[in-house]
Amino acid sequence: MNSPLLPDRYPQRDFFVCDIFNAAPKADVGSMEHPIFSLSTKPDLRPRHYEHNGLSIDIKPSSDGMATVHDRDILIFCISQLIRALNDGREVSQVVRFQASDLLRATNRMTTGRGYGLLKAAMERLAGTRISTNVTTGGKEIFETFGLIESARIVRETRDGRMQEIEIKLSDWVFNAIRAHEVLTISRDYFRLRRPLERRLYELARKHCGNQKEWIVGLDLLQKKCGSSSTSFEFRRLVANVIREDIAHSHMPDYSVRFSEDGTQVVFRNRGTAPAPEAEVFEGLLEPEAYEEARAAAPGWDVRHLEGEWRRWCAAEEIEPKHPSRHFVRFCQSWFEKRGRP
Repeated sequence: MNSPLLPDRYPQRDFFVCDIFNAAPKADVGSMEHPIFSLSTKPDLRPRHYEHNGLSIDIKPSSDGMATVHDRDILIFCISQLIRALNDGREVSQVVRFQASDLLRATNRMTTGRGYGLLKAAMERLAGTRISTNVTTGGKEIFETFGLIESARIVRETRDGRMQEIEIKLSDWVFNAIRAHEVLTISRDYFRLRRPLERRLYELARKHCGNQKEWIVGLDLLQKKCGSSSTSFEFRRLVANVIREDIAHSHMPDYSVRFSEDGTQVVFRNRGTAPAPEAEVFEGLLEPEAYEEARAAAPGWDVRHLEGEWRRWCAAEEIEPKHPSRHFVRFCQSWFEKRGRP
């Protein structure tokens, strides 16, 4: 039998994936579990309401339909580029500009005319989908509405209508998640999974199982986390199809998928290939001007390097500064006093 995975069209490095709802500091961990992307391959025009551990979320699609699991590829690509830039010590902004062909290759998509057309439709759904949620921060409940991306613009287009350069402005919510380094590394084989349900199952396993031996979840709760609108019987059948193929081909990245012995639960087991967890760091947000103040406090030093040192030190000492920006600048000043110029 042939592998259920799509062919690996272009060799690429792994990417980082950010879970949108963990962007706000102190956001409930359950917010990482919500299925904000549709599993449908047809236009999904149904508004969706979700509640979990006191967190209420409403998703409203545009006339183009709700953003799909496959549309998420665009966010993964943009976030990956910004995370890479941050790791290299470069400044980043909410506006990401890139070659359309780079995105298509990086996410294992076709570079044909149809591939460019699907990309344009995905950007329209991402920009049109609106999310409203109540988030508790500092003991106060805050209601916020935002989009997955604020805007998308084709900067240059070829004569035959194919996009060359694209400019995307990420929402504040997504960009704050990037600045806080709230990311998880995913397998590049994620982009080879054909079915939206397979991708969603992998995301949940990556989040909940992580580097643990296994994660066991009931079918009803799994269906809720997947955002499937199927009947319970149909959802079980769809999961059974994934499990049957995984038994035959071991195609699911990083984690195997099986039913429990009594068939009422799904068991995800770590294959031992999941990316190792990043070192624990303090994830408080810094104000943009903090970096300029830090440069003045520690002249000659790379402030992004110092930021990493500060975040790791705070985590190791179990310090959660009330005013992260001021605390970071003082850390840089102390660093310079002890070490001088590099």
